[in-house]
Amino acid sequence: MRYSVFTEEHEAVRRAIRRFVDREITPHVEEWEREEYFADWVFPRMGELGFLGLRYPEKYGGAGGDYFMAIVLAEEIARCGAGGLPMAVAVQTDMATPPIMQFGTEEQIKKYLIPALRGEKVACLGITEPNAGSDVASIQTRAVREADHWVINGRKTFITNGVRADFITLVAKTNPDLGYNGVSLFLVDRGTPGFTVTRKLKKLGMRCSDTAELLFEDCRVPAENLLGVENRGFQQIMWELQGERLMGAAGAVAGAQVVFEEALAYARKRIQFGKPLVKFQAVAHKLAEMTTEIEAGRQLVYSTARKFAAGEYPVREISMCKLVTAQMSHRVADVALQIHGGYGCMSEYRVQRAWRDLRLNRIGGGTDEIMKEVIAKTLGL
Repeated sequence: MRYSVFTEEHEAVRRAIRRFVDREITPHVEEWEREEYFADWVFPRMGELGFLGLRYPEKYGGAGGDYFMAIVLAEEIARCGAGGLPMAVAVQTDMATPPIMQFGTEEQIKKYLIPALRGEKVACLGITEPNAGSDVASIQTRAVREADHWVINGRKTFITNGVRADFITLVAKTNPDLGYNGVSLFLVDRGTPGFTVTRKLKKLGMRCSDTAELLFEDCRVPAENLLGVENRGFQQIMWELQGERLMGAAGAVAGAQVVFEEALAYARKRIQFGKPLVKFQAVAHKLAEMTTEIEAGRQLVYSTARKFAAGEYPVREISMCKLVTAQMSHRVADVALQIHGGYGCMSEYRVQRAWRDLRLNRIGGGTDEIMKEVIAKTLGL
């Protein structure tokens, strides 16, 4: 189905990404899932093809496209059949790097953003800690200014790309007495003394992406690695989270679409009681509900993306997108698994992976509960 938000240029990029996914990504997914790590060549290859900088300015090596180019990437990369890789790519393109573009100096852009768009440097985003996830203001990682350096101490966990990342966009407390107004962002290079990847985490889903625990012990970071304005990091990361949540919603819709298509194909070929499953009203109605929910989520994402692309800050609509599509995607995956019956629980069928992968959408980037809190606040509750 063609949507008015996409031009022929968008569709040409879509076709290019789909060819890349079909030929170069999907054939390796099973191996990467077993190894719980996708190959290091993926980011450089995507950078070479221009897919990591679709909506970034041409002067920095991007394609100069609009926000819907990022939507196209999210929709097409989801077709690889494993949620971990799209999530890792989204961290690179829409989570760890937008703050550099928005708040960084020219030197920071040259050192971090441009290589990231080329796939020469892998980025990760460091917010969550063992005792602080949704409550960003409660993070304990501290950064203390000493002459021309910041000394950082603390821990981060659940960090996507954390094992392989060349740098981290890090959230740390710089003035605990100021609460929300005492948080800052830093760019920290891998190899900086005191910065250690302590553990690669094993996960229920999203297995082909690497997820790490990180430790900072008297990690000395040059003063020029402060990103943006000191003690304005909370506002900066809240801005970042809006884009992250909207892109997460787009990815959830795309993931739901893929698993729906697989359930539909299975129901058409699976014969029971002498006829295909789709000929049973119980199954046909399930499929009808699934495609309706997916379309509703898609239209909400597109409508909100129009506002975000136009420079608006539609926090309520973005929170609604994140809440609705996250719940919908896992519901669709659950029904798809049910349609597959016992085969849905077998590892050779991708539906079981989608069921595991899509569950994270209701947690990562802001839980269902946090999204409801945000929406409630916009109602004055």
